[in-house]
Amino acid sequence: MKLFFFDDFKLGVLKGDNVVDISHLVENIAHTHPQQLIAGLIENFEDYREKIEHGVKGSDGFPIADVRVRPPLPKPANIDCMAVNYMENGTRDEPAPINVFQKTPHAIIGPGDTMVLPDVPATIFEGEAELAIVIGKTATNVAEADAADFIFGYTNFIDGSARGLGGSSVFHAMKSRDSFAPIGPYIVTADEIPNPQNLKIQLWNNGELKQNFNSDDMAHKIGRCIEYITAIHTLEAGDIVATGTNHRGLNSFQDGDLVELECEGLGRLSINVRDDLKRTWSRETRLDRQERGLEDSTPQLTGKYA
Repeated sequence: MKLFFFDDFKLGVLKGDNVVDISHLVENIAHTHPQQLIAGLIENFEDYREKIEHGVKGSDGFPIADVRVRPPLPKPANIDCMAVNYMENGTRDEPAPINVFQKTPHAIIGPGDTMVLPDVPATIFEGEAELAIVIGKTATNVAEADAADFIFGYTNFIDGSARGLGGSSVFHAMKSRDSFAPIGPYIVTADEIPNPQNLKIQLWNNGELKQNFNSDDMAHKIGRCIEYITAIHTLEAGDIVATGTNHRGLNSFQDGDLVELECEGLGRLSINVRDDLKRTWSRETRLDRQERGLEDSTPQLTGKYA
């Protein structure tokens, strides 16, 4: 099942190219915010599944093209992101030590929304294509072998980054900016993704394929990620764990860009990029530069801080 919010945060299910409004089927879930509604449904999904499936079967819905699709998790309490969690197609000799950082809920945006590049002296702005896990129930000290029991589903995730900022809190300054966590277009329930460790992950910038890798290259697998995080803090229904990226295809995000991400089976997430300073970088990827013997980041060409 593919669940998502649309228009004024009505809850829908994707049926072909149509959306079936299921808001009336879940109206008894106590909530004052859409995140509470989706989290309540996730946590009690088995109580609602049959009713929702019956409602979807009995309705043709209406074209998804006629609605505004919203982020399927509008304000998760926890957005945990794995750092350096790929073997980079065999170019790493061994996994990097397991490492996690968090983003603020205000970083969340959805399909068709805009990532805004802030007025800060970043050496480059990038966005990382990632598979994200949606937590299904309260998870504390979960063993790796039991992690699948705590996964409700999956969604696309772009990890926005403002590289090269100094200070004592580098990851916070780099990663936790407003609009730096695009997700969507929907949550795909776990039963539709039989093997999340074998999914093609692709990102296009203005129609050009930049990132193209597979989740089987993950250094610390999904179960280990959940085990590690829940040994530090509790995760709850509707929280997000982003599983990292292969960095070799990372490229500059610039004003006017149309960025599209598709993790296999999860639909396509499309967002816009805006930079009021109109800064520019070359369009080469990290791999492009490595193949030319250049290990530094793509230099800024024009604009403030160049």
